[in-house]
Amino acid sequence: MKTFFSIVSLLSASIFVASCSSDDDATQQQPATSTLTLNLQGLSNLGVNEVYEGWIMINGTPETTGIFTVNDEGVASKTSFDVDATDLESATAFILSVEPANDPDPAPSDIKILSGTFLGNSATVNTNEMIGDFTGISGTFFLRTPTDEMVGAPNNMNDQYGIWFGDIDQGMPPVANFTLPMLDASKWVYEGWVITNGMPISTGRFSAFDMQDDFNGFSQTGGKSGPNLPGEDFFINAPMGVMFPLDVRNKMVVISVEPAVNDDPAPFLLKPLSATAGMMLAQNQSLMINNGAIPSGTVAR
Repeated sequence: MKTFFSIVSLLSASIFVASCSSDDDATQQQPATSTLTLNLQGLSNLGVNEVYEGWIMINGTPETTGIFTVNDEGVASKTSFDVDATDLESATAFILSVEPANDPDPAPSDIKILSGTFLGNSATVNTNEMIGDFTGISGTFFLRTPTDEMVGAPNNMNDQYGIWFGDIDQGMPPVANFTLPMLDASKWVYEGWVITNGMPISTGRFSAFDMQDDFNGFSQTGGKSGPNLPGEDFFINAPMGVMFPLDVRNKMVVISVEPAVNDDPAPFLLKPLSATAGMMLAQNQSLMINNGAIPSGTVAR
């Protein structure tokens, strides 16, 4: 009997020791984490199909730090993320990308909007490396309807129905007048917009400032083709819910930067220039820097 109890005691002790050892191993296997904190401005609601995702660069390889969304007020769903402490300490840079909400690809998408190099425990992030430098930008536009004018005929006196991005004050033909960074056309393009009753209407996408954009579906046919500038007249093929001809006066005008693969019927989050069109016809009107829609910020580790 004594031998039996001795065996039971020995087995119990062995199980206890093994259990403690297993718990110790599990504790030792848990990697230490550190907190990465984002303080970003200029981000907007991406809708239900896309999310923001942060990445740290470790020996040239991106490692995710987590995803988050932004509401209509520009407030992020999450600003602090637990990251492997060793990886975070050795990270050289931070990148922010836009990803599909249900993304099977573990790598970053091509839509990278912010980046910055860690200096000590922080990094200042902006669009400079991933898209372009939007400091000191400017542009002008004018209201005119050249596609409604027959060759050799006088102005039809309805210039409130068209918008073109350039300089008309220096004479005819009007010339390009954007001060904007040139984009990598394989990744990014500019797009013009007129907002009427909350609905954005595209004037077309463009990469060059002294050429027509890729769209003329609202302009008249049979008249002039319009100047060698991005822009549009609003006479035909009105989108549902909009009446043409469209009077552009007092409408919001926006220049956005769009992913080259994006066909969303609304402007992307990066909208560097905007203005409210005034009453002047066939005269320059200035676009203003839209600092609130140019993402930037800091990242701390």
